[in-house]
Amino acid sequence: MPSRHSPQLGSIALQAPSSNSQVVHVSPSTCQDLSLFKDILREYRRLDDTITMRLNRANATVRDRQREQESGAKGNVQNQACAYLWRELVENWKRRTQLVDYCTTTVEQSLKEKREALQESNDPSQKRATQAAIFADEVKRNQVHNELTVENIVRKRAVEAFRSRCQYFVPPSTDEEARRLWDAAQR
Repeated sequence: MPSRHSPQLGSIALQAPSSNSQVVHVSPSTCQDLSLFKDILREYRRLDDTITMRLNRANATVRDRQREQESGAKGNVQNQACAYLWRELVENWKRRTQLVDYCTTTVEQSLKEKREALQESNDPSQKRATQAAIFADEVKRNQVHNELTVENIVRKRAVEAFRSRCQYFVPPSTDEEARRLWDAAQR
């Protein structure tokens, strides 16, 4: 059963640094509209798609900060930039996972309700309409589940690009979820 409180998902990490970030409020109707659902995921995946450019930008930002501070900063520029971008990636992956999980639950609940209505209905025309709605929801459920496969591919590709530039980076052992995501994307 979907939560009464829709997850608050934003595009903060998409084009950072940005001062006019937009927050997307996801509702059950968002999950029922496959075009909108996929558009939101596409926006969230923009960070993964532009990882090399973002890493270059993060390197420049960290290097500029070090110059301004003129003191011996911890670690080198590349390591700091990699850590910064890794945190952004993980947060974005969490948002996308939250969106897909929420929509999966929402569509499953809708299917359950329609199947119960089908069982209770005695009107043949009502039964046909409900069966058509069940079929439509099954298609939505399959599409939402397909996004999990796409998500794994996107993450794997992002980690490969990330590792090509951050060869010696390893997520901190204190962040178990980040480590789990790292390990899962390696497979």
